Amino acid sequence: MKKISIVILNWNGRELMERFLPSVVRYSPEEYSNVIVADNGSTDDSLSMLEEKFPTVGIIRLEKNYGFAEGYNQAIGQIESEYTLLLNSDVEVTPGWLEAPVKAMDADTTIACVQPKIRSYHNKRYFEYAGAAGGFIDRYGYPFCRGRVLHVVEEDKGQYDHPIDVLWATGACLFIRTSVYKKEGGLDARFFAHQEEVEMCWRLRCRGYRLMCIPQSVVYHVGGATLTTENPRKTFFNFRNSLLMIYKNLPEEDLKHVLRIRFWLDYAAALKFFLTGHPENAKAVYKARKEFYRLLPVYKSVREENIQKTILNPIPELMRRSLIAAFYLKSKKTWDALTNNF
Repeated sequence: MKKISIVILNWNGRELMERFLPSVVRYSPEEYSNVIVADNGSTDDSLSMLEEKFPTVGIIRLEKNYGFAEGYNQAIGQIESEYTLLLNSDVEVTPGWLEAPVKAMDADTTIACVQPKIRSYHNKRYFEYAGAAGGFIDRYGYPFCRGRVLHVVEEDKGQYDHPIDVLWATGACLFIRTSVYKKEGGLDARFFAHQEEVEMCWRLRCRGYRLMCIPQSVVYHVGGATLTTENPRKTFFNFRNSLLMIYKNLPEEDLKHVLRIRFWLDYAAALKFFLTGHPENAKAVYKARKEFYRLLPVYKSVREENIQKTILNPIPELMRRSLIAAFYLKSKKTWDALTNNF
């Protein structure tokens, strides 16, 4: 059995795999890693292309499109290696990319997840939006990263080249202990897509596991390959899933206050969408909040289980103040400027 399984979830992604699989195959040593494509019921010729051009790549065939979260749950249920690496199909990897993360996890069994440093594929001097050099969350559920705060993305000048404990690791390139993934429930399938890895990581951190960014490993991520930034469907998932994530994991003493503030913040975001010519996105925020409250009875028992299993409170990597206030009122737009808000 190989030490690490690199699992790429695919749905009608022939073009992306043709472009990015070569680097994954080339820089993933066969002696301890295997590359697997989990196909989410594709209707294009992805699988025939894989069989023809990448005969060493394993294939897990799923009968339908389960989405990102349940697609990985279905695939990882069939994985037996010590580590699983969730890898987006639009990631270019570099020589030695597996070595530092695996070494860190081998050395410390309390580390459940690791991510590398993520740079932008299109502008390789800059961090990539979804992950950068490690993820954090403010008290109102807004994710941000070392190297990316809201829409401000920093140039990588080596300022974040030291390993660090984080609250979440990006699903674009996420190393995780396979046993932990299975034991703790994996990704929340109801999320379907967007922020599911953030929620899973928050849940793991509550339960005492460590998560790290190991920037000695570097990959390049295209990002936004599935849905554009202004896509109302993406807006819906981001807002709904953010609220579900808060409800699932926030301690009782903080929950009512945070949800009350999020009411105003969410509708301020909806107003901004409307005033800037994106009425469908404004409507998506409303629909997301409506769907969140519809799902609350379903999630009540899930929240109770999470709270019962929480052993770390407060979480050191959860920012105790508002990211929105720090960014817009105090002009704190980089990770370094925010560190005294924890």
